[in-house]
This record gives sequence, C-alpha cells and structure tokens, in this order.
Amino acid sequence: MQSMEVTKTNTHKSIGGVSVPDSKLAQEIKDFVLDTDTELLFNHSSRVYYFAAIAGKRRGLQFDAELLYAGAMFHDVGLMSSHSSAADRFEVDGANAARKFLSARGISPEDIYTVWTAIALHTTPGIPEYMHPVVALLTAGVEMDVLGIKYFDYPDEVRDAVVAEYPRSPHFKEDIIQAFYNGIHKKPDTTFGNVKADVLADKDPKFVRGNFCQVIRNSAWSG
Repeated sequence: MQSMEVTKTNTHKSIGGVSVPDSKLAQEIKDFVLDTDTELLFNHSSRVYYFAAIAGKRRGLQFDAELLYAGAMFHDVGLMSSHSSAADRFEVDGANAARKFLSARGISPEDIYTVWTAIALHTTPGIPEYMHPVVALLTAGVEMDVLGIKYFDYPDEVRDAVVAEYPRSPHFKEDIIQAFYNGIHKKPDTTFGNVKADVLADKDPKFVRGNFCQVIRNSAWSG
C-alpha cells in the first residue's frame, strides 16, 4: 500500500453546492478507503462522489449523501488484492466489502442493499439510470470521471475544483486502465458480458473473450 498525502481529517470542501457528509460514518469510510485503495483509486472514487452528487443536485433528485458516498468510495475496493475473491466479479467484491463495513455500523439492510446494488451495477450501462437515485448517480459519477460522459454538463470551474481537490494523475486514462487490469487479470472469466473484457483484450494479447452465442450453441440442450 503506497503512502498517501491525503490527511485523515474531517474537512469537507463544498464544490458545485455539494460536499462530503460531515458525519462519523463518512469519516470512517474515508479512513477505511485511505488504508485500502491506492492513491489513484482513492482520488478517483472521491471525484466520482462529487460528480455523482453534483449530477443529483442538478437533476433535482432526492438521495442520501452518506449512502452515495459509501457507494462511490467502495466501488473499486474489489480491485485490491485484500478484498478480491477468487471467482466473483470485482464489482461484487466491492459491494460485499461495503456491505460488511456498513453492517458492522448498524446501517439498515435496506440501505445496505441500495449501496450493494449501486456498486454491483456500476459497470453495467443502460440499467442503473432507471433505478434508485443512489444507484443511478454512482454510475453517472463513474461514467463522468472515467469515460467523460456528460463532461460538458459540468462547468469548467466545477470540474477544475474537483480535480484540484482530488487530482487526476498525469496519465490517468492509461493509469486507470492499468489499475482495472491489475485487479481483474487473475480471474478473466468474471469479465464475461462486461466492459472489463475490453480491458483484458487491450492489455493481454492472449486473452480470449467468452462468446454468448457459443455458450448457447454449446449448451446441453438439443436443437
């Protein structure tokens, strides 16, 4: 685990009219992720929260900021070896880590399920946007920070302020692709039907994608 320059203090900068919740739970989430993620992923997850919350404010959605923060900060925890299972998708690993963390702090099963779902579906385009605001907004925040989707919906001063607070690395685009690869390459089968198969194909010339049509044709059914 590389050292980070982010201090474990309860400071909450307002950007675009939103800030990290000023609560014990949010501070504990921040501390956990600081101790778990790389600096690249911690800053990415923090930006995801701001972009997600700003999108929610802009759209007039009602959402629990603590739950959104939990989803944003835990969404890539499953990429870390300390929380990576042998056979589950990294999204599920992150969701399970969030569930364990929140359950230990007495968060209701309903709220935990919302966070779990948001993390589990954050790489599944076309579905989260029709779900609970926390689920929809987490994906929106991820898509903004990684893919630049709706980039111009955020004013320059807002984007600049978020990045100033939680910097993008000089080569973030390649760095985040490498971080994805590092977290999933040992369990390639978990990328079947998922965008992370593109990551393995980009980084590993020997990678062979699972093929949905082949699965159908090779099933035990006759005809």
